[in-house]
Order: sequence, then structure tokens, then C-alpha cells
Amino acid sequence: MSSPSPIDPAASSRSRALQLLGIFSGLTAGAWLGAAEAPTKLVTLGLSPMVISLVMVAGVFLARWSLPALILGAGSIRADARRAPHLILWAILAGCLWAVANTLTVYAIRDIGLSIAFPLWNSNSLLGILWGFLFFNELRSAGVRRWFGVVGGTLVMCVGAAILAIASSGAHAPGSSPTRGVLGALGAGALWGTMYIPYRKAYLSGMNPLSFVTFFTIGELGMMSALSFATLGRQELFAELSARRDVVFWLMLGGFIWVIGDLFQQYAAKYVGISRGIPLSNTNQLWGLLWGVLVFGELHGRHAITYAEVIGGSLLMIFGVGTIAFSSASQQENAQWRAAAQRETARYGLASDFVEARLDGRQAVGESAPSRGLLDWVFVALATAVFVYFATFARVPDLPLDRTPAIFLSMATLILLAACGVRLRRTTGFQ
Repeated sequence: MSSPSPIDPAASSRSRALQLLGIFSGLTAGAWLGAAEAPTKLVTLGLSPMVISLVMVAGVFLARWSLPALILGAGSIRADARRAPHLILWAILAGCLWAVANTLTVYAIRDIGLSIAFPLWNSNSLLGILWGFLFFNELRSAGVRRWFGVVGGTLVMCVGAAILAIASSGAHAPGSSPTRGVLGALGAGALWGTMYIPYRKAYLSGMNPLSFVTFFTIGELGMMSALSFATLGRQELFAELSARRDVVFWLMLGGFIWVIGDLFQQYAAKYVGISRGIPLSNTNQLWGLLWGVLVFGELHGRHAITYAEVIGGSLLMIFGVGTIAFSSASQQENAQWRAAAQRETARYGLASDFVEARLDGRQAVGESAPSRGLLDWVFVALATAVFVYFATFARVPDLPLDRTPAIFLSMATLILLAACGVRLRRTTGFQ
């Protein structure tokens, strides 16, 4: 019998560094994804959920084209598209799924509130674990302890979600149909969980996350526009946009903030897999709870039992997320991930050395360094001009909110952005 091949210390150290980076990225994603949903509270002003979602997606579109251009440059994005053109279709499909799911979350927030809806749609982590195992060899050869950590954490999350669902049915939420709100949040979770299949497929093929999201947004904007026109009609849609242009800036800003969180989520999915990356980014439910309760006072005046159910259910879900997150991939499981990458490489005729380099978070031999040209600065300038234009019409919405916790939560998200961004740049150069 042949002896097992020795583990390369340098490769093992690199693997641990990337996993820690993935964990940090997932936690940072949670903070920014949580903050991004706060502007959807504008639904309480009578705005149509379709209008809210469409305007947010417009902000998402601007961010997804300007941020990658600013960080890497359009040349790197075009190079990725030439290497793996099949991934463009997968990215557009994922964007379509996201648009429908995001619309469902707006309905859910209207009917059951932000602090309760968040944990329910975070059931997408359950699907992420399933798809990661079935399609991408995640958790294979992981060992009993890691399996127990992931499965046990999932069960704890289910219990937490059930408690929150019970709380929503008796909490006198803002909307008139708590059942519809629960179903909307769970439906969003199902769509978002499935959306991660193209994510993982792209990163096992070597595509840069910044390139993937650029094509992703085509599906987002296209699907959201189709839903809005089909549901409201052109006349009603433009009439509502014109009448409430004073809040367009805030909704677009919410979309922009969401993109920042999603970019970190993409790196988490790349470096720790979707079975772990999704639960990590789903710490946004805790941030959503903080924004909903501390800033918007969602549970003000509710019965103590409701507070106990919402807080207890959230803590259970966070505990489950932590259990999953710290069941880190072993060397044996990493080997299974690379086997899945080799399968994608062979299926689509990709360059194996390029895919291997991207899996390690580095540039391939002979690959041009990212650079920015005139076109990239045009993208950035146009996006900035659009935001400045709508900011001239903006006014602070007449909503009950506490500015002090809002300032502290905003500062915390900015600190995470700076710290994780620097670590991403130093470790991988945003590869």
C-alpha cells in the first residue's frame, strides 16, 4: 500500500489564510447586506414594492458596473469573459433569480417587519449546503466532526426560524397578512439559495467575483424591469416614480450598499464555499435585527413574549451559523473542491494552470496585471453623476427613527469595509 502524499506546508498555510479571508469576508458581507435593507422601510410610506425593488436594482446596476471598473478595470472583466463565455449566461440567470427574490423581501418587510423577515429568508443557507454537497463536492471527505457541525448548525437555524415565524403571527406586524409575509420571506430564501449555484460554478472555473457580478446585473435589471412593467404598467410606474422622486436617491443608495455586501459575499463563497459562505453572510439577520429594533423601533410597545421570541430565535440562528462557519474545510475536503474545479476545467476546455491560480487567489503566469483606462473612469463618473442628480431632489423620509444607533451601526460597517478590503487586496489582489 502506498503511503499518503505529504502535505505541502506552504500550500496548507495558503489554504488557511484563504479560509480566514473567506470567513472575514462573509462576516463583513453580513454587516453591509443588513444595512442595505434599511431603505426598504420606505414601503411604509405607501410606495409600491415593485417600485422600491426596481429603484434599488437601478442603484445595484450602477454599482456593479462602476465598482469593478474602479477596482480592476474593464480590461480584466473582458479577459474573464473571453476565457469562460459560458459563465455570462449563468451570471444573467443568477441575476434574474435575485431580482424576483429581492421583490419578495420587500413584500415580506411590509407584512412582517424587517427584524422578523431577515432570519426567515436566510433559510437560503439550507439550500446552499445541499447544492454545495450535490454539485461541488463540498463537505465530502470532511469527517464526522465537520458534518456534525454543519448539520447541527443547520438544525439550530431551523429552530430559530420556526420561533421567529411563530413570533410574526402574533406580533401585530406592520402589514395585514403575516402569513403572506412569511411565505414571501421563505420564497426569497429558496430563490437566493438556488442563485448560489452559478456563483460557485463561476469561481471553480476561475472567474473573478468582480467580473461575475458585472454580468449578473444584466439579469437583475432586465428581470426587475419586466416584473415592474408587467405588474404596474408603464403609466402607473412612471407616475409613481415622478410623484416620489424625493426618495429615489435613498433607494438607489440601498442598492449600492447591497452591492458592497454582495461583493464580500462573493469572496466568501469563493474561498470557503457556498455551504459555509452563505451562513456566514447570513449574519445579516443580526444586523437587520439591530437596524429594525434600535433604529426603526419595530418592536416598540410589543409584548415581552414577542421580544423574547424574536431575540431568542435570532440568537439560535446566529449560534447555528457560527457552528457551520467554524467547521472549516479540511485538506481532504479541499482536495474534493479541486476535483470539482478540474471537472469544470475539462467540461469547458479551460486552462488548468489559470484555474489553479485563481483558486489560490493569485494571478496566473503571463496574466496581465489589472489596469484602469478612460472607459473605466467614464463608468465611475456616470454612476456618480446619477447619484448626485437624484440627491438634489432627496429629502430625509418622515419616518420614526433614532439617529444615534444609526450612526454607530454605520461606523461599524465602514470599519469592517476598510479592514476586510485591505486584507483582500494584500492577500489576493481582489482575485
